[in-house]
Amino acid sequence: MNILIQLKKPNGASDPRLLDTEVRGDIVPTMPITPEELAEQAMSLSTDARAELADLLVESLDAAELGHIDRTWAAEASRRRTEVRSGKVKAIPADEALRQVRNSLKR
Repeated sequence: MNILIQLKKPNGASDPRLLDTEVRGDIVPTMPITPEELAEQAMSLSTDARAELADLLVESLDAAELGHIDRTWAAEASRRRTEVRSGKVKAIPADEALRQVRNSLKR
């Protein structure tokens, strides 16, 4: 069995290494993983774990790089997510939401 370990460089950067426990116990650098490979691995996670990962990734985006409108929408999405998760707001399927909107426009 091989074990992935994260070494920290003096500058704080992460340095992933693979501990080869099957052969000589060497620590060898791992090959960089592509976004596609990472996505493939992430798809094997549970729904809750994928949602948590998605939250972490979105929150990691540098807010300074976002424009005012993007920051406002990100804050609104975060607020709505919190309301749904806390049970304050009940989510409904999109087809039901669209039906309600169409019915309200008919009045």
